[in-house]
Amino acid sequence: MVQTVYTHSISSTEKKIVLEKPRALNRIFFSVSPIVTAASSYDIRMSFDDPLFHSSYSFQGAKKHFRAEGEDIFQGNVWILNQSGNDLLVAVSEILR
Repeated sequence: MVQTVYTHSISSTEKKIVLEKPRALNRIFFSVSPIVTAASSYDIRMSFDDPLFHSSYSFQGAKKHFRAEGEDIFQGNVWILNQSGNDLLVAVSEILR
């Protein structure tokens, strides 16, 4: 098993791949968490292999993180789009087996 942890700086209106598709192993866990204070205002979207964000998960207000685990979770690229008016830090972790 391999565990990786990343911190990405994402500028306002920038979109970025925060987790790349695993090449040799399978992803069994991943999490995405914006690093913000409780009073911070932010608006980010996460998509799964969709750089145009037609179908996405939204982080706003009380939604502080996304987490998935199991043998059948998504194996492709995970994208983040920062729609906030300010730059953000996003913590990302994954476990591969």
